[in-house]
Amino acid sequence: MIDLNAVRADTPAATRRVFLDSAGSSLPPRPVLDVVIGHLEREAEIGGYGAGRERADDLEAGYRVFADLLGAEPDEIAFTDSATRSWLAAFDAVPLAAGDRVLITEVEYAGNAVPILHRAREVGASVETVPSDARDQVDVAALREMADERVKLVSLVHVPTNSGLVNPVEEVVAAAHEVGALVLLDACQSIGQFPVRADELGADLISGTGRKWLRGPRGTGVLVVRRRAREVLRPRLVDLHSGEWVAPQRVRLREDARVFELWESSVADRLGLIAAARYALDLGLDEIQREVTGLADRLRRGLADIPGVELRDIGERRSGIVTFTVAGRPAVELRDELARQGVVVSTSHVGSTLLDMTRRGLDEVMRASPHYFVEPAQVDQAVEAVSRCAR
Repeated sequence: MIDLNAVRADTPAATRRVFLDSAGSSLPPRPVLDVVIGHLEREAEIGGYGAGRERADDLEAGYRVFADLLGAEPDEIAFTDSATRSWLAAFDAVPLAAGDRVLITEVEYAGNAVPILHRAREVGASVETVPSDARDQVDVAALREMADERVKLVSLVHVPTNSGLVNPVEEVVAAAHEVGALVLLDACQSIGQFPVRADELGADLISGTGRKWLRGPRGTGVLVVRRRAREVLRPRLVDLHSGEWVAPQRVRLREDARVFELWESSVADRLGLIAAARYALDLGLDEIQREVTGLADRLRRGLADIPGVELRDIGERRSGIVTFTVAGRPAVELRDELARQGVVVSTSHVGSTLLDMTRRGLDEVMRASPHYFVEPAQVDQAVEAVSRCAR
């Protein structure tokens, strides 16, 4: 069981307001802050290069930490400056040509859809949408019917930005692998709130961020590249860290996942990201999931009883993201009103998940995402605040 008093002591801001926006950018715990600030201070004393050399062993150890966190091997881990950078680097390395097909789902995120559609148009590939099933998650049977040897990639969002859905990854991976397609899993909203293990899910590529449920610094990301995927990927965004200049007309790229890294990075933020992963591992991902699920369920029950409030979550399995609308109240206006009452939530709009929001007739939703450092009483406080706004 997570010691609520201890994690709240590590998160002083959690005592000053009801923070329900870990799906946006969570509150880093004190050990993460100490690492980041401490390294910046050291850089100010001796310079960035010298400070970085002092922490070389700690940076190297981070690959094992994330391998343990994500069910991979250290050589399958790459660090980046964001989930977006991780996703783009992986996608750009997938070979695509005229006539190839890319499959997406109805909850595809705009940050993925834009580069997919842009590149497909450039090379003459097609982008097709796998429909959702009766439970509003990806229809695996339909995916199997659509898949053939021309499908080179299935882009799957694990937990969408605009609902509590958790997509069935293992089933999608099995269907994609039957035709030799790669699966790129966007785990931006899942890493840190429940176990995400490459060795269990089977995805070829997994992208994630530090700033959300993992509670790391902004400007940090991680990419898992399974060994079998490296055989078909063709990395293009490379520099002198990704490879080496071995002759006037020849370069040699790295053979591990670090081929997707760049030479320049924030050492302080990288150390903070590693500290955040250690913090989560020490608490236990199963314990974190239990707390997050309990708080999200409590919030859903409370909101469901408020006249004028409609829950907007979908799917058979639910995450820690709780989405809802309030009749007659624009989302941004309601967000700001709740903030004045000490409740921090965010909003999600049709431009982020165009297919899903359009299909469900939604322009916007409220998004609340309680993490394990939130007290149950604070969830009830949030429900009462929404009730006042709805009245």
